[in-house]
Amino acid sequence: MKRTILALAVSALLTGTAYAENIGVSMALFDDNFLTVLRNGMTDYAKTKTGVNLQVEDAQNDVGKQLSQIQNFIAQKVDAIIVNPVDTDATPKMTQLAVEAKIPLVFVNRMPSDKTLPPNVSFVGSNEADSGTLETKEVCKLLGGKGDIVVMMGELSNQAARQRTQDVHDVIAKDPCTGIKIIQEQTANWKRTEGADLMTNWISAGIKPAAVVANNDEMAVGAILALKQAGLGTDKIIVAGVDATQDALAAMKAGDLKVTVFQNAAAQGSGAVDTALKLVKGEKVESMVWVPFELVTPDIADKYLKKN
Repeated sequence: MKRTILALAVSALLTGTAYAENIGVSMALFDDNFLTVLRNGMTDYAKTKTGVNLQVEDAQNDVGKQLSQIQNFIAQKVDAIIVNPVDTDATPKMTQLAVEAKIPLVFVNRMPSDKTLPPNVSFVGSNEADSGTLETKEVCKLLGGKGDIVVMMGELSNQAARQRTQDVHDVIAKDPCTGIKIIQEQTANWKRTEGADLMTNWISAGIKPAAVVANNDEMAVGAILALKQAGLGTDKIIVAGVDATQDALAAMKAGDLKVTVFQNAAAQGSGAVDTALKLVKGEKVESMVWVPFELVTPDIADKYLKKN
């Protein structure tokens, strides 16, 4: 009888182990408000799945460190890898490593630069052609189709920053927004402090835009802080961002931020885990899994307060 119980216990243990899925996750940076929500979205969702274990690593914005993390995941023989890329131009090398190791790979949030993604590799995120477009069209509406604007760009190595900036150019190139002119366009690397410093420099140079169009909310919040410190306020200068973070929505509720675009970090996180699990099981998965952007204005800000 004891032998039978022991055999059943061992069998249960082996069965549980056989169905456990170990997923290595390399995040570009832990110290980022939006990426923290994305990371939490992954870990919280994984906890709802029996036998799914995430090993989450911080690449600290270092592409070399991120490549090493991926190589370590491969050496550990994880079942799948999820990567939030530091530098989207480096993704082909990451793809190559995973494909050669025959390990499913999912890029999340930041679109890889690979011309095509091979089988067993997918991207989960939002279409950046929509983010800056929604943002800039609303700014255009608020400006009545004319005025000088400044553009705060994210890290130039990042596809999202390049695309969101291109979106701004594309929108103002067409009616009814052709009366809008970009007078300054510089990077603040997604960061609030750098956004504040850049805005301060522009103010010191005598630049007085009708609107500040930032590639993300952190830079937009930085711009708001600089405007207030300079005594300019935000009643006459429109400030816009992307992500609908909690700090951004608080600024919107205070009347300082006029436009943001909700990027569903939690849905991207859970979607990345789901996609990785499907790939491990050999299920068919689209190479691009889209999570739609949504325009957020002050009248509907309450709807998004607890989402990011």
